[in-house]
Amino acid sequence: MELLVSIITPSFNSERFITATIQSVLNQTYQNWEMIIIDDCSNDNTVSIIEQFTANDIRIRFFQLEKNSGAGIARETALSKAKGDYIAFLDADDLWKPLKLEKQLQFLKDNKIHFTFSFYDCIDEVGNSLNKRVEAPRNLSYLQLFFCNYVGNLTGIYDVNYFGKIAISSTRKRQDWMVWLTILKKVKKAKPVPESLAFYRIRENSLSASKVDLLKHNFSVYRRFHGFNYVTSLFIMIGFLFTQLLIKPRYIKKI
Repeated sequence: MELLVSIITPSFNSERFITATIQSVLNQTYQNWEMIIIDDCSNDNTVSIIEQFTANDIRIRFFQLEKNSGAGIARETALSKAKGDYIAFLDADDLWKPLKLEKQLQFLKDNKIHFTFSFYDCIDEVGNSLNKRVEAPRNLSYLQLFFCNYVGNLTGIYDVNYFGKIAISSTRKRQDWMVWLTILKKVKKAKPVPESLAFYRIRENSLSASKVDLLKHNFSVYRRFHGFNYVTSLFIMIGFLFTQLLIKPRYIKKI
């Protein structure tokens, strides 16, 4: 039997993007999946669009939060409802290429590993290519991940039967980084599928667009997830900035 993949998708006011996102899942060559969409109290047409899909495909499971709680709570809620052998992530404005799941599952099997991710391409709000591909180290270590989140959330997939369901932080940002760090603590090294399997949408008004906010969220990871004190976290942030300015650019390619 083919193993079931649970796809976790939080949504909030995603009416412009959610159709394409769901369609990219429907277009997968690997078809044994469930897509769990948790809406975080959208006030646009997101809900009605999703309900059109759920009416036609029982693999798409839709739930709504009672109050706006952020992506962390939405993802954890989806995780609690997941039935799959694997957990994968796809936000409501990103896209997968058709072979994404098939290639990743084969890569896991061929390499006898329990976690992988991939490279991804960047697009703008209307779906135009930004001619940029984000790659990652071929043998990603915990130390490398400690200073920089090389794993694109839309590309990560892990084996539930090996790791169990990994709890997702309720914070509004960087929950994915904490999941990958938890995984790397156990397996020490991670290998990406060395090709682009997804499209990451860069939006001007997204949380990711604010570099200052990102620094605050990263600092919070060092303080709360790792448990470092304030001074130690400040020193570690220097290493983080060094990685962002001098090392990570090596993994960003023009296409």
